[in-house]
Amino acid sequence: MVDRGQPDGGAYEWYQRGLQLLGDGNPDAAATLLERAIAAEPGSRSVLEALARAQYDAGRYRSAIDSFSRLIAVNPTDDYAQFGLGLAASRAGELELAAEHLALAVAMRPDLTHYARALRGVRTRRGLAEELP
Repeated sequence: MVDRGQPDGGAYEWYQRGLQLLGDGNPDAAATLLERAIAAEPGSRSVLEALARAQYDAGRYRSAIDSFSRLIAVNPTDDYAQFGLGLAASRAGELELAAEHLALAVAMRPDLTHYARALRGVRTRRGLAEELP
């Protein structure tokens, strides 16, 4: 059903299409639709999380950092947002920020081995970077 108030759909339709594009391996297109959806529904955590994932997958790490940070600002105990922020910061070369948020994610969910593995990787990279002249 098309929302007649929007020329090409509404926030929910953009969200659904964005998730489908993300699942189909088209993160750039997904991010474009999800940016439209979050502009229409700025308080939607689901849309913001999907946007952050799309931005990360599209290699837009700074934007993903911003989106994951917005999620954390609302709910600091969101382990997935902490993890996503840590991964995005790592890819952006911000190893201190990455280590901080990955450590928080690990503390919240020590049962998730991929959280701990990501933290170890960042700590190793950070240690190597400190050894360089």
